[in-house]
Amino acid sequence: MQRTTMDLWVGVFVMAGIGALLILALKVGNLGTYSTAETYTLIGNFENIGGLKVRAPVKSAGVVVGRIADIQFNTQTFDAAVTMNIDRRYQFPKDTFASILTSGLLGEQYIGLAAGGDETVLKNGDKIMKTNSAMVLEEMIGRFLFDKASENKASEADDSENGGKK
Repeated sequence: MQRTTMDLWVGVFVMAGIGALLILALKVGNLGTYSTAETYTLIGNFENIGGLKVRAPVKSAGVVVGRIADIQFNTQTFDAAVTMNIDRRYQFPKDTFASILTSGLLGEQYIGLAAGGDETVLKNGDKIMKTNSAMVLEEMIGRFLFDKASENKASEADDSENGGKK
């Protein structure tokens, strides 16, 4: 009798572990927040999307208002065209600003929408005209190092012109 009870509890724990792994896989794949609400499509062109992925959230004021549906490279303008599905409950003005932001220091990237003050709202298929590309950490570090190197060269040049005196 005890052997059967022990086997039953082992089976329960194995099933719980498999269920936990399934939930974790859905969360990692951004499939855990699947919604069947009606949506409309907005398009934004970005020079650099960084690590933005399909199904990443679109947020406004920290609230998820939609998801990234598609990312394509535009061969005419040489930028990325990002298609967003926005929940119909949320209407944004024509002068809305879209930025690619990062959750935390090195977290996932998402699109943040900052509503403007225009009276007319964006409709299905409209393009967001005001966009801000992703900040790439490597670019920022490279720019910082380049600026520091040019400051050092400028100070060395000033020192040599002054005969080494400050």
